[in-house]
Amino acid sequence: MTMESLLPLALTVLALVGVVFWGLSERRRADEAQAMASDLGARLSAAEERGRLLEDARSTMAEAFAAVSAKTVDQASEAFLKRAEENFKARETLAHARMETVLKPVAETLAKFETQVLAIEKARVEETGGLKEQIAALMTASVATQDEARKLSAALRRGAGVQGRWGEQTLRNVLEAAGLQNRFDFEEQFSVDSDEGRRRPDVKVHMPGGGVFVIDAKVSLNAFMESLEAVDDAARDAALTRHAASVRTHMGQLSAKAYWDQFKTSPDFVAMFVPGDGFLAAALDRLPDLMTEAMDRKVLLVTPTTLFALCKAVAYGWRVEEQSKNADQVAKLGKELYKRLSVMGGHAAALGKALDGAVGRYNSFVGSLESQVMTQARRFEELAVDHEGKELIALEPVETAVRPVTKLLGDDRDPALGAS
Repeated sequence: MTMESLLPLALTVLALVGVVFWGLSERRRADEAQAMASDLGARLSAAEERGRLLEDARSTMAEAFAAVSAKTVDQASEAFLKRAEENFKARETLAHARMETVLKPVAETLAKFETQVLAIEKARVEETGGLKEQIAALMTASVATQDEARKLSAALRRGAGVQGRWGEQTLRNVLEAAGLQNRFDFEEQFSVDSDEGRRRPDVKVHMPGGGVFVIDAKVSLNAFMESLEAVDDAARDAALTRHAASVRTHMGQLSAKAYWDQFKTSPDFVAMFVPGDGFLAAALDRLPDLMTEAMDRKVLLVTPTTLFALCKAVAYGWRVEEQSKNADQVAKLGKELYKRLSVMGGHAAALGKALDGAVGRYNSFVGSLESQVMTQARRFEELAVDHEGKELIALEPVETAVRPVTKLLGDDRDPALGAS
């Protein structure tokens, strides 16, 4: 047989051998698997037993753990709640303290603010009450003023006599308010003789230096009062026109009287007193050239305001003149005082010279007494003569000189005063 015919047979034998070995291997594996299965079954049984024991132990432990856990949880919860409550209280106390610390300035500020608000409210109530009282008093005064104004208006309508007396009283009030004294600085209701007869101006004001000027206050106000009661503009304009004409007429009559010619020391004008600025303003509104015309006719239109300023100047002039007189008196008194001081200084100087001479004579007497008499008298002591405890007193000369008076008798005398 050749090698080529033996090769398949060898492969077949090898294959059979492989199958046998594989079968044996599989049998062994099956046995091992069965043995392993048996072992695994025993292990599974043991595991199941252990599992059952573990389950029982787990159940027992779970129950025990549950009991212990419940107790522990209860204790822990109680401790936690207690601690939480303590912490909460501590935090609440701390928060309250912090809040008090933070809010204390706010509370103090609010307290101060409340106090200030209460004080302001109290002051407001008092001021409101005072304001109400003042308003009530003002209303009362306003009503009283209106009543007095109506009474004055009614009185002024009664005639020229009432208006004249009111104007004279207003004029007197202005003069006294300016500092002038009745019967000294001004005279009322005096008479003046003229070529046209006896005239009677209202006031004569004395000025420093002997000058005088006359003031007349007779002005009719009927037309002006009618203008206040007019119901329409036409009637009001007509009444004011009549008022301006009345003022102009009185100004012309006053200029014609020429009071400045009745007094040698009077300036060449007469003052026409209108007892209210509104009265003159209404007349000037209708006659703008009235003031210039009055000045041209030597009439000075004055109201309480302008007359007050004019009389203030007069009062100031009186004060200046009085001060000037006082200055002259002071100068005379100063000269007399200087003269008397000079005489007194002479007497003082003579007295000083006399004292100086007396001191010199005293010193001469002491020297003579010491040298001529006292030396002999002391010899009695040497002879032990009983002098009854009396000793001779030593006489000292006076060394203090008399101070001369030089301020009144020296060269610094004021030549101007000395000459007088």
